[in-house]
Amino acid sequence: MAVTVKVTRRGQTTIPVEIRKKLGIKEGDELLVEATRDGVLFKVIPKIEELAGVDSEFGNVEEVKREIEKLREEY
Repeated sequence: MAVTVKVTRRGQTTIPVEIRKKLGIKEGDELLVEATRDGVLFKVIPKIEELAGVDSEFGNVEEVKREIEKLREEY
C-alpha cells in the first residue's frame, strides 16, 4: 500500500489511518526510524508487556535459572 503524505516545515508527517490500523499502531506507540538505501523505514517498537512469553519455546523459568547459574559458575 503506497500513500503520499506531506512533510510539515517542522519535519512532521502523519501516518495514514489505513496503515496505522493495518500495522496496529496506536497513539503513544514508539517507532524506530531508520534511513535505508531505499528510503525511510519505520518499525514499531514493541512494549515490554507485549513480549511476555516470547521465548517460552526455549525452556521454562527453572531451566533458564539453572542455565544462568551454570554460566555464572563458569565465569
